[in-house]
Amino acid sequence: MIDAHLHTWDRSRSRYAWLDGAPEHLQADHSLAQGFAALAPFGADRAVLVQADETLEETAYLLELAAAAPRVVGAVVYLPLEAPDVVAAQLPALAEDPGFVGIRNLTHDRPDPDWILGAEQRRSIELIEAAGVPLDYVAVLPRHLENLVTLARGHAGLTFVLDHLGTPPVGMSDGDWSRWEDQLAELGGLPNVVAKVSGIYRRDEPGVPSAEQLDAVLAAALAAFGHDRLLMGSDWPVSTIFGGDEPNLRALVEAVDRLPAEQAQSLRTRTATRVYGLA
Repeated sequence: MIDAHLHTWDRSRSRYAWLDGAPEHLQADHSLAQGFAALAPFGADRAVLVQADETLEETAYLLELAAAAPRVVGAVVYLPLEAPDVVAAQLPALAEDPGFVGIRNLTHDRPDPDWILGAEQRRSIELIEAAGVPLDYVAVLPRHLENLVTLARGHAGLTFVLDHLGTPPVGMSDGDWSRWEDQLAELGGLPNVVAKVSGIYRRDEPGVPSAEQLDAVLAAALAAFGHDRLLMGSDWPVSTIFGGDEPNLRALVEAVDRLPAEQAQSLRTRTATRVYGLA
């Protein structure tokens, strides 16, 4: 299995300012070795590292890990979308790095939910589209999902990877669920959008979703995207906030394994390999 969404951080290498307000155990360094140890019981023998800080220092750090660790099959890294001149300067060197497979920003942490639609950001996205590199996109609000529709329609040549299925409202009201499901279906109608089955947590209280809740999330995702446009990831170590890493990973893997074998294999390996151009 390829874990398509694994984090690791070393706070001597980058600031990770958002961790200052996180639970205490999450504020500590989380190494790649710890991550693979957490994944080992579930058959995840390879991983894509995903950006967790908005610094070029972290970009360098993740690419160093990808170069040194054979089990890291790629890294989705940060470039400042609000600075297209920097993006233009950095992309050629990144394209030469075999560990570089995608770009991400912490879009969901911006005070302005429409930040991603800014003129400078759109110029950067045009550059990324021309380079043929996928763009991971984080959405926690319905407005974030609306903006992804705008971006995907405006940049038909760019593959957008919707992280965490756009934050399904597990445990919330039926109205919240219906809106998320409708927005997911709209995104599924755009062929250049794929989605990660990752970071699925209860929204009403900290904890692991039930098997029934996870099955409902997967059913909605499959109806929207089909199995060949879904990939799965652990979201470790963020997952440790919600009941610990093992219960969350176990629940996710068991939910995927309840799917027909062909569908499960797409989520486990095939989609990530294709989307990120993995060896």
